[in-house]
Amino acid sequence: QVQLVESGGGLVQAGGSLRLSCAASGLAFYQYAMAWFRQAPGKEREFVTAQTSWSDSSTYYADAVKGRFAISRDNAKNTVYLQMNSLKPEDTAVYYCTAGLSPTVRERDYPYWGHGTQVTVSS
Repeated sequence: QVQLVESGGGLVQAGGSLRLSCAASGLAFYQYAMAWFRQAPGKEREFVTAQTSWSDSSTYYADAVKGRFAISRDNAKNTVYLQMNSLKPEDTAVYYCTAGLSPTVRERDYPYWGHGTQVTVSS
């Protein structure tokens, strides 16, 4: 059974930083692209960032987070991280970790999802 468990969310002031972690089990982690999506109150879930499963670990970012957020993975620990810097109130959302075969921006391409972790950025 595949499990993705996020951690590291919380309350932070604008301009601050947080690092989210996602521990994966039940899948060949190194074979999967990993991604983060987020859903703000009253809005649809949106793509944040993704990283390929390949050794070059190419990364992709939504324009809203480019230059502020960084995705990384540790295949030895079956864990993916999301480093979030210069946080803004509009980054407030539930952040979801997900795994799929390709690093796309489409939710439907990711069969495995975590339950999410809340990130709240105060102004």
